[in-house]
Amino acid sequence: MQKYLLTILLRDSLKDEERKELLSSVAKDFDNLIKEDLWGQRSLSYPIKRQDKAFYAHFEFEQEPSKVPGIDKKLKLNEDILRYLLVKAPSISKLKTNKTETKKEEKMEEKKVELDESAEHTTQAV
Repeated sequence: MQKYLLTILLRDSLKDEERKELLSSVAKDFDNLIKEDLWGQRSLSYPIKRQDKAFYAHFEFEQEPSKVPGIDKKLKLNEDILRYLLVKAPSISKLKTNKTETKKEEKMEEKKVELDESAEHTTQAV
């Protein structure tokens, strides 16, 4: 199973009952729901489908990769969902690798700065 992240923007005009029903219907398609965050109503930076505000919800879940296109299609067809973002969560090993690469790059830049400074000192002494 693969871990996924899903953020949904729902129409602001939905009633609480309708919104809860929609979110539960989305969540029931997940194999293993890890986390559900309801961020609430927020203003949009620009209008989306003539809406200035939206209700934000965020999910972390595990799913078989073969079932993800079905979830994606269901989200696309629902008119009450203004926008959504469904991405595969980065694995921990990749994050660790990126951190070590970043540290190596920082050390290389520090060495370059030290070399540049020492070169300036030698040229000034001459």
